[in-house]
Amino acid sequence: MDKFETGMLARSKAGHDTGRVYVITGAEEAYVFLSDGRLRPLDRPKKKKKKHVQIILERHDLEGADDSKIRQILKTWNQKEGKQEE
Repeated sequence: MDKFETGMLARSKAGHDTGRVYVITGAEEAYVFLSDGRLRPLDRPKKKKKKHVQIILERHDLEGADDSKIRQILKTWNQKEGKQEE
């Protein structure tokens, strides 16, 4: 199975947020915790089953990170992908 690590990017495959990109802030046996720095800040991450997310093989260092750093990571990713920020 895929290896979910803190700092990796992940795209939601199911739910009302399908297609949205998040940063993985934590992982358990069957769940990952996702943050986008806006609707889901670091102190209130989204808990989602691993089978409902697709990891993006890009990893960032989250040591000392805050919500603005999470937003900057996602903004850079969206610019690289040619998408507008959601």
